[in-house]
Amino acid sequence: MTIDSLIAFNLVLLAALASPGAALLYAIKTTVASGRAAGMATGVGLGLMAACWTLAALLGLEGVFRLFPWTYTVLKIGGALYLIWIATQTWRHARDPVGETERPTGRAFLSGVLINAGNPKSMLFAAAVIVVVFPQGLAARDIALIVANHFALEVCFYSTIALFLSSAPARRGYLSAKPVLDRIAATLLGALGIRLLTER
Repeated sequence: MTIDSLIAFNLVLLAALASPGAALLYAIKTTVASGRAAGMATGVGLGLMAACWTLAALLGLEGVFRLFPWTYTVLKIGGALYLIWIATQTWRHARDPVGETERPTGRAFLSGVLINAGNPKSMLFAAAVIVVVFPQGLAARDIALIVANHFALEVCFYSTIALFLSSAPARRGYLSAKPVLDRIAATLLGALGIRLLTER
C-alpha cells in the first residue's frame, strides 16, 4: 500500500461524506437539537460503524453476503425500516420548536452506530473503492491503518460539523429554515429506506 492510494481513498470518502445522506442529516439534526457534545458523540458512532464496514470489506464480508444472501437481506430490511421510522418522526415534528433538549452522549453515540449499521450498502461502497484503490493481499498492519484512517477522518468531519452548527449564528440560520430542511431530510431518509426495501 502506498500513501497515494490512501490519499485517493480519503478523497473519495470525503466526497461521500459531504453528499447529503442519512448520516450527515442525522448528525446535523442531533447537533442543533441537543448541542455540540451530542453531535460529536453521534459522529463518533457514525464513524465507528463506517470503519467497521470498511474492515468488513477488507476482510471479505462481501463474499459472505454472496454465499449467504439472507444475511444481507436481513441487514438491509432492518436498516430500511429504521430509516423510514426516522423519516416519519422527522416529518411529523418538522414544525415543532427545537429546544435545548438534553441527550446523553451514550445515546447519541448509539444512534450514530445504528444509522450506519442500518445501511450495509456503505460496506459495498467501501468494498468497491477498496478494490479500485488498494492492491490485493494487504498486510494486517495496512488493514489496521486503513480502518483507523477511515475512523479518524469520519470523526474529524462530523466534529467539524458539530462545532460549526453549535455556534449561535449557524444555529439561528438552521432554526429559521427548520421546517423546510426537516421535510427535505425526511423525504431523503424515507426515499433511501424505501429504495433499500424495493431494490433487489
